[in-house]
Amino acid sequence: MENTFIWIITAVVLLVAGVWWKLRGISRGRPAPAALLTGQPLPEFTAVDEKGNPVSSSNLIGTPAVLLFVRGTWCPFCSRQVEGLTKYYKEITASGARLILLTPQPLETTRRVADFFEVEFEFWLDESLHVTKQLGLLLPAGVPDDYRKEYGEDTVWPASLVIDAEGIIRYSGISKFIVDRPNPEKLLRVVKNL
Repeated sequence: MENTFIWIITAVVLLVAGVWWKLRGISRGRPAPAALLTGQPLPEFTAVDEKGNPVSSSNLIGTPAVLLFVRGTWCPFCSRQVEGLTKYYKEITASGARLILLTPQPLETTRRVADFFEVEFEFWLDESLHVTKQLGLLLPAGVPDDYRKEYGEDTVWPASLVIDAEGIIRYSGISKFIVDRPNPEKLLRVVKNL
C-alpha cells in the first residue's frame, strides 16, 4: 500500500512537472530569427511586386518602411491586422514611410485584398517561399487543410518590421503565436521616432 502511494505521488509530481515545462515553452512563443533582430541590417532578398516586377530589400534604402509578413487572406488574424492598418496607413505614409505587405499568396489573390480594403499598400510576393525560408520565417504545414489546394501547405510566420532609411531594423515584432500581431499604433510610433 505504501509503495503504491509513493508511485502515485511520483506520477503526479512528474505529470505536474511535465505540464509546467510544456506551458513554459508555449508561453515563450517563437523567438525572432537572428537575421531579423532589432539593430541588424535588413538582409538582402528579392521578391516580386504586384505587377510582376522584381523588387529587392535594397530598394528600401533611403526611405523608412514598415514591412509585414502576412500568411494570406485565408488567415483571419492577418485579415484583421491588415484591416487595422488601414486606419493608420495615411499617418504611416505621411511620416515618410512605405507600407509593404510581403505574402506567399498568388498575385490574383493579393490584388483582391488591395481592392477589398481600398488601400495603396505595396504588395511583395514570395510565392516560392524563398524569402520566407531565407529569413527564418517558414511555418511548415501552416496552411489549414481547406486552403492547401490553392495556397500549398507551408506559409510564412507572421512578422512586422520597421526599417529606417539606412536599412537597419528598428523594430522587429515576430508573432509569438499565430493569433498575435503588433498594435498598428506601436508601428506608427516607431516610424514617427525614426
